[in-house]
Amino acid sequence: MRSPLLLILAAGYIYCKTVQLQPEQVHISYGDSVYEIVVTWSTIGDTKESIVEYGVGFRPLNYTALGYSKLFTDGGTKKRSQYIHTATLKNLKPSTVYVYHAGSRFGWSDEFLFRTPPISEHWQPSLAIFGDMGLENAQSLARLQEDTHQGMYDAILHVGDFAYDMNSHNGVVGDKFMKQIQTIAAYVPYMTCVGNHEERYNFSHYKMRFNMPGETENLMFSFNMGPVHIISISTEVYYFLNYGIKPLVFQYQWLENDLKEATHPNNRTVRPWIIVMGHRPMYCSNTDPADCSHNSTFTRVGIPFLHMFGMEKLFYDHKVDVLIWAHQHSYERLWPIYDFKILNGSYEQPYLNPLAPVHIITGSAGCKENHSHFDNDKPYWSAVRSTDYGYTRMKAYNKTHLYFEQISDDQNGAIIDSFWIIQNKRKV
Repeated sequence: MRSPLLLILAAGYIYCKTVQLQPEQVHISYGDSVYEIVVTWSTIGDTKESIVEYGVGFRPLNYTALGYSKLFTDGGTKKRSQYIHTATLKNLKPSTVYVYHAGSRFGWSDEFLFRTPPISEHWQPSLAIFGDMGLENAQSLARLQEDTHQGMYDAILHVGDFAYDMNSHNGVVGDKFMKQIQTIAAYVPYMTCVGNHEERYNFSHYKMRFNMPGETENLMFSFNMGPVHIISISTEVYYFLNYGIKPLVFQYQWLENDLKEATHPNNRTVRPWIIVMGHRPMYCSNTDPADCSHNSTFTRVGIPFLHMFGMEKLFYDHKVDVLIWAHQHSYERLWPIYDFKILNGSYEQPYLNPLAPVHIITGSAGCKENHSHFDNDKPYWSAVRSTDYGYTRMKAYNKTHLYFEQISDDQNGAIIDSFWIIQNKRKV
């Protein structure tokens, strides 16, 4: 007769081994096009295989995508490891609901679904946009979950600063955060950009946990949604120069080439809207002494002393429409501005054929750090400011009309700002 202790230990071993092989932290992103979905998930143990089974509607999951995994070890003292899996679903049909789950013969995730967009010329993409959402005090998460499950969004843009911080407690905070956002990120593409809170261990948690288009470790990339070309950049190359100037120069050249391609007449006729997201803003008017007191950030004017590689002129010259930032834990919308000059001719909206980008700062989704405050007079170039917790919605109605609104969590989902950008006289 076997010892009860041995049976208990054996059962415990089997249970722990099973848990280690269970998929978790499931999220999706766009691949090389909006008809290609990349599924990412984690397991503690090595399953030796990475599989996504998927199907159309609620029929059997009769398609299979085989992927791969990479061992990721946190840089902290305990050197916690996990396997991060990736599989790509290719050649998806337009206007189709797909159901999927991820895993291996050792265990599967819950089933999730996503919807592919219609053919591009008929698509009016809708997005939720925010930055600075943490594991703790994620004020906007519940409303974003409700919106997502109601089918309101085609994608989500998270504009830097995740979890606070993904590396904390040897990566435990990052794991919990990724499980937390699975409630939205497993259903709609969760598109990201890197922020200052991702810097530890050379941004390793951000680089490993997310899969974005291109071959640039997620630090810069672009993708298209109907009439919109969206670019994600790292503002951190201007602030963490201990990694050298090479990443900054490389990104600037990459960005310049991407903008040249996006503004080629053949491309801009199809996708006239160009939107750039980066974490740290070029302009901000709150009382944050580190970033807003001078109103002249490195991203705008270039690296210190040399004043090279500033991005404001690059965006202005290529007629970028919207610049989306976070970092400040508040909401702020600017008038169309270039070099501190308002260039739309008036302080009215809608923004009719603006001659400079419209800046939006949306970093108030909620984290364990305090709000940013506006304990000062509003400058002439700032249109609307709010310290309410909340997030931004955007809808591209067509090639000439873009709509934004700011949602307040403090006011039970009220719209506290809304505006149109209209470009009906654009000269490419």
